[in-house]
Amino acid sequence: MSKISKAAKAVKKLDTGGVIRAIVRSGQAAPGPPLGPILGQKGIPIGAFCKDFNEKTKELKEGIPLPIKINVKSDRTYDLKIGQPTVSYFLKQAAGIEKGAGKTGHEIAGMVTARAVYEIARVKSQDDSFNLRDISMQNVVKSIIGSARSLGIKVVNDLSPEEYGEFLREREERLKAEAEAAAAEAAAAVKKK
Repeated sequence: MSKISKAAKAVKKLDTGGVIRAIVRSGQAAPGPPLGPILGQKGIPIGAFCKDFNEKTKELKEGIPLPIKINVKSDRTYDLKIGQPTVSYFLKQAAGIEKGAGKTGHEIAGMVTARAVYEIARVKSQDDSFNLRDISMQNVVKSIIGSARSLGIKVVNDLSPEEYGEFLREREERLKAEAEAAAAEAAAAVKKK
């Protein structure tokens, strides 16, 4: 083996540092996939990381998706940075829905007011993803409106609670009818075989 290849091999062994980005639910970090294998490859003690993460997020409501950034150092220690909850989480909470639209652009999963979008933009503008790039508030709002569109959430100027409650009831009935039709279709397909 030549001196150059020995040196290259030594450099590869030392390069255990790096950045890991993931979205983990608050209070629910577990050593299993997908987080465990990623941390294990970098030599981070998985159990200690999960305990550390869950301890730092114990004040938050359990299950909130949080973007995390882990800076792995060469001595296999790490710095954990926890970001704000995701935009999709905020939008779904504001709209009062659990899931976005199944067919984006063809159905409306929920509605939010422009005021709610602005409030989300104020919170997210503090986040590193927008803050580091020096993005104006107008562009943050546009980004959030785009995320709302991709989830099937309609942005409206004002919305009465009664009107929105009726919309959600009608949507729930439509989704149940579609699920029943799909189940009946699947049962009919099984009988033909």
